[in-house]
Amino acid sequence: MSISNTMRSAAVAAALGAATATILAAVVLPGWADNAAQSSAVSIDNFTFGPPSLTVKTGTTVTWTNRDDIPHGIASSNNAFSKSKALDTDDSYSFTFATPGTYQYFCYIHPHMVGTIVVEAASGSNATQ
Repeated sequence: MSISNTMRSAAVAAALGAATATILAAVVLPGWADNAAQSSAVSIDNFTFGPPSLTVKTGTTVTWTNRDDIPHGIASSNNAFSKSKALDTDDSYSFTFATPGTYQYFCYIHPHMVGTIVVEAASGSNATQ
C-alpha cells in the first residue's frame, strides 16, 4: 500500500507543526511567565489589605481589588501615587511602580487601614519614598 503525495505532505506538515509547538513552548512560555510575575495583587477584605506588606520589583503593576461589601479607596501616605476613586465591591485600582522605595498607603475612607509596598530595583537596593 503506498501513501499519496497529499498524505505524505500532511504528515510532514503535522510533524513540523508539532516540532514548532514544542520549541515555542520552551522559548516563549517562560517569557510570558516572567511578564506575569510583573503584576501583583492586594485584596481588600474585612477592612484589611492582604497582604499588608508586598515586595515587588521596579516596573511591577500592583492591583488592589475590593472584596468587601462597602467602598474603600487607595491613597499614598505622601502622594507618591495618585489616589483611586472609591472602589465598590469587586472594583480594582492599579498602579505601576517605576521607582524603588517604600510606599506607605491607606484607605482614605477608613484611615486605620494601612499597607506598604516595597519596590526593589533590579540590583535589590531601595530608596525611601
